[in-house]
Amino acid sequence: MPALLPTEFFAEILWLGRVADSVEDLSAEPLDAMDLSFEGIPEDCHAGLTRASCSRVRAQHPRGTTIANTRQVSILSAEELEEISDTLGIDEFDPAWIGASMILRGIPDFTHVPPSSRLQADNGACLVVDMENRPCVLPGRVIEKQNPGHGKAFKTAALKKRGVTAWVEREGTLAVGDILRLHIPDQRAWAHLESARAE
Repeated sequence: MPALLPTEFFAEILWLGRVADSVEDLSAEPLDAMDLSFEGIPEDCHAGLTRASCSRVRAQHPRGTTIANTRQVSILSAEELEEISDTLGIDEFDPAWIGASMILRGIPDFTHVPPSSRLQADNGACLVVDMENRPCVLPGRVIEKQNPGHGKAFKTAALKKRGVTAWVEREGTLAVGDILRLHIPDQRAWAHLESARAE
């Protein structure tokens, strides 16, 4: 039996984007298609085989330590983005505002798919889910510029709905309209998760 099981959950790519410089401006440039390499999305500021560690892994590494880059791609679901938009009171939410790489529709509770799940296209291009992408204040600043009075609540509104980060396992081209299949690890949930959180 394979260690990764193909599921009957499929998602359509609704939107693709690339962030040139997240320090200057987190906004993403919309794309019709993207060529994924083992370093991620070409010309995206999150591309690279390695990255400098950040606050997300501060319990493991001093900030700025060179580590493997498992945060090459930021993926959100349209369903969860609509919930965020409704909470913020924004009628038309532009995925570019939050620096998204990809918006998908079709996989329920997308932010909580198991780490190490795969999203694979018919052409073989494959992304590996790292983990939930916790919301930060940076998208809120962009949203606030576009919709004054709405951006400051983004971090709270996006909690548990911010999607996942991922890295490229197999190179290939993805385009708007492509369908990705979800593959999940064939293992039960770790029985000691709650006790580990309590310590």
